[in-house]
Amino acid sequence: MAFSLRFDTQDVVFLSQVKRAIELNRAEHAAVFPHTDALHPNGIIDLAIPAEMRMASAVLRLLDSLEQGQEEERIHALRALREEVMVSARTNLRRNTGRVLIQIMKEIVRAQGDDERQLRLAHDFRQAASGKPAVIRRMLRRYFLLEMPEEWNQAVFDHHVHDANTKGRKNATHLIMDAWVKGIRSLTVIYYHFVRPEAARELMEAAEIMGVTVRIGLLFHAPYRGGLIDFIWIPRGFSDAEGFLAFLAEPGVRRLMEKGREASAWMERHILSMLDLWNSRGRHELERELGIVTEELDREKFLAFVGAGQTFLLHLAEFIHASLLSSLREEAAALSERLESPGCDDACRAMLEKRLHRLDGCTTEYLMEVLRRPVFRSEREKLTRAPVPGECGGDCPELLRTPPLLLLDWLSGLHSGNRVVLNLARLSPEDVLNLLWDCQGFITHLEIFNLKDWQEGKEPHLAEIGALQQAINNGSAPLLKQLIRRMLRDCGEGTDVASPWPLTPGCEARTEKLRLILRNIPILQGFYATSKLYSRMGTDSSSRPGMWYGMGLALPETLPYRARRELGSRRSTRLWLPLRVALQERLVWKSLPGEERPSLPVRLLRALPGLRHFLRRPEREWIHGDATVCDGGQCSAHGAKSGNIVTLGGMGRPVSNGFLPDDSAGDETADSLCINTSLANALKVMGGFIPAWAAFLLTQDNTLLMWLGAPLWFLITGLRNIMQAVLGGGGFRRSPLLRWNDYVSWSRLSDSLLYTGISVILLELVLRVWFLQDFCRLDPVSHDVLIFSVISLVNGFYIAGHNYLRGFPREVIIANIFRSVFAIPVALAYNEGLELILRAFGAAEPQALLFSAAAITSKVASDTVAGVIEGMADRNGNMRLRLWDYRSKLRRVFSLYGRLELLYPEEDLPELLKEPEKILSRLEREHRHMKTELIANALDLMYFWFYQPRAAHALKKISQELSGAERLALLRSQMVLEQEKDICRLFVDGLAGRDFARALSFYLDRHRDYLRSMERLLPERQEGAA
Repeated sequence: MAFSLRFDTQDVVFLSQVKRAIELNRAEHAAVFPHTDALHPNGIIDLAIPAEMRMASAVLRLLDSLEQGQEEERIHALRALREEVMVSARTNLRRNTGRVLIQIMKEIVRAQGDDERQLRLAHDFRQAASGKPAVIRRMLRRYFLLEMPEEWNQAVFDHHVHDANTKGRKNATHLIMDAWVKGIRSLTVIYYHFVRPEAARELMEAAEIMGVTVRIGLLFHAPYRGGLIDFIWIPRGFSDAEGFLAFLAEPGVRRLMEKGREASAWMERHILSMLDLWNSRGRHELERELGIVTEELDREKFLAFVGAGQTFLLHLAEFIHASLLSSLREEAAALSERLESPGCDDACRAMLEKRLHRLDGCTTEYLMEVLRRPVFRSEREKLTRAPVPGECGGDCPELLRTPPLLLLDWLSGLHSGNRVVLNLARLSPEDVLNLLWDCQGFITHLEIFNLKDWQEGKEPHLAEIGALQQAINNGSAPLLKQLIRRMLRDCGEGTDVASPWPLTPGCEARTEKLRLILRNIPILQGFYATSKLYSRMGTDSSSRPGMWYGMGLALPETLPYRARRELGSRRSTRLWLPLRVALQERLVWKSLPGEERPSLPVRLLRALPGLRHFLRRPEREWIHGDATVCDGGQCSAHGAKSGNIVTLGGMGRPVSNGFLPDDSAGDETADSLCINTSLANALKVMGGFIPAWAAFLLTQDNTLLMWLGAPLWFLITGLRNIMQAVLGGGGFRRSPLLRWNDYVSWSRLSDSLLYTGISVILLELVLRVWFLQDFCRLDPVSHDVLIFSVISLVNGFYIAGHNYLRGFPREVIIANIFRSVFAIPVALAYNEGLELILRAFGAAEPQALLFSAAAITSKVASDTVAGVIEGMADRNGNMRLRLWDYRSKLRRVFSLYGRLELLYPEEDLPELLKEPEKILSRLEREHRHMKTELIANALDLMYFWFYQPRAAHALKKISQELSGAERLALLRSQMVLEQEKDICRLFVDGLAGRDFARALSFYLDRHRDYLRSMERLLPERQEGAA
């Protein structure tokens, strides 16, 4: 590929690999990408399939399979994807990097066909994979994600969302993945009337993989004053997915699910009747309105379009839109052609543009409005009215006829621990009070805020309902009396209590009910004497495009500072809810690993003032109370007034059919400007070198320093960065398969050279010459300590400043401030040493020459200290990653070893593994998957040893923590590497996909050396084996 100013060659190669993964059919996909959990993402699979392609494969399997029966494939893909992104994130921002990588990969898959956008996204992905904090934070803003704390303790939740099993767009696994990407830790997924066990299993297993707390809520319609109201039943108290599935299998719950299916089938029949009305009347009206030809819709095709989900009116609108789209495009193309013709005058152009706008606006949302027209009214009202047995015949579902009290009594009898949430859509305060009275305390929560209902104008009484809830929870009889009397007064004035129900009884009957409650306020209070009436809130997101706010709500106090600053910005498009939650912050101090039983010196130190938590690390927890309504129940798009809950995302863009130019495309392009990485690095180096060179030319009288000062300055920085990276990766004892430049990040080196070049202006020109020499008139002979101290301190604060701009962790910034303190004595020592050398060579005035080179001397001292500190930081970072790799893999090794012990209870497993040919032969016949796992574990451990920085040191450290029996088990389990024939056959059968040549060659070349190294590291002894 020719050199490009915008993109790297690696971007094009990466994108071609991802495209190849996208274009594979299901059978080819399975052949290229092995579906095994045995291989570690940082292991030998790296030699066969690049990590980017593996991520693309996992995202494809998540996005491209909505059909039933593919739940296991999606779960496997999610587990693989999470491991890939968490392993790829070699940074302190591990979780945030993983979130960005998944989001960009999703965008790449969705942008299929748009090569320019895909190439920009590929460039973004490779930049984000570096894990540089400044890059990750820039990508978070670009893709509308808020930064989350790496401790993953944020209070971010959504207690009302939908997946593809109801009216959502995403399957359960995709929904959980998106929730994790957004930073959501707690989720409630709503199902209507019933839930399939397969859907529940997929949802709960996916949530367990991603560490998301998920609950399943079942929404039931109940008759109330001629209409239907919604209750959400949330059973609780299950330890895992199996517990919930066992609950669903209980006879009483199975009967409830059958009744729920009857209710859903009844509603589906009415939606199919609306489809018939569309065929007979509705489509002809639209033909006349838009001037297009429509086709009659087929019931069976519509039900196939709905798929695994329950049937909703939204599905019908989407199906109609899909059937119209080709006609709309043809008509739009004809209109556009007429607009471009020279004979079209202004009047003709205005008429054609009006028609084109109308065609462009014929979206799913528009068709939902069409389905609300009078022609559909009779059938549509049956979806919101309580069924009357005499009107709906013998198929009237029992569940939709069960009054609220009987329904909730039925639900409470099925499970001891549950929540019942009342949805407030279209309910007045008087309706809520009536339902709380009628249901006798079975209602445990009010859905105090539903974002979608609020956007549709269905929650106009939030403040009044919030006041009623507070009065009940506070046990305030006078306030309750006052609120009820106000309701009675409203009725008495003839202003009928606000209620939208089509069959509302007269106001007289309702006032009698209010008087009954007024006379029995203690009974109402008794319903909530022991347990308050709590609040729930959610977005009601179905993940569909349009003018809706997306999934997720957050308490900003629990987010990092940068996220809070972004939320407080005037440019923020997030919405602040009129809700306030009381928060408590709790610090829990936990002992570091290995310090659970502190030694005597540690105990003595902890007894000293201020050292109570020595060798302990703090973990922050947030405890939040219930939500209360504030700000008069009015949301705010311009920062919070009293509320402290905000949406995670802004409002979506208006949906169109794409027949008109998109004005927002330019903004996205401007935000995603790309530049070739090599060119960017060269510009950074030049951006640092030019000011450094100019500073030395302006300040130095010494010819040598005038011309060679800047190159010397850059040489010091470059050598320090390279030595630091190499020593951090293993130094002279690094793997023979890794070259020194494999450890060096040239982008990081370029950043360092840019900032160090700018520092010359500050330290040499401004500080040494203008301030210390010209302004302060300091003598280099008598004030050498002061001069070096000032230069070192200013340099330390400058380094801390650009570290902050580059997004480094706070600990690194603080360490670099103290680095200047340690650099002062080093600089003085270097100065004394150079003075002795100059005197030895006969220099007349060495102090004057050294004063001219004071900034360089301070630079060498600072980089000496930095090399030690940051080299150890790099070393510790590599060790942390290797320990994480080894411990995750060794958990699998010992888990498999334990299963083999149970499989052969009467045999000595270490002795059995001493003859790997025999055990592999037995496993081939009886448990082939165990044979694959045994070999894969050994191959991954061998790859770690040769290809991962600090792997040998990490394994040595871990081996010292193992017992003799564990060391023997680890050694013997790797003896399978002697079986070349079996391992070659496994590669050929697809262990690492099709492109296994490099992996196989590596194994054949290196396994003998590796086994000899293991025998030296893990000698066969069994101390403590018993």
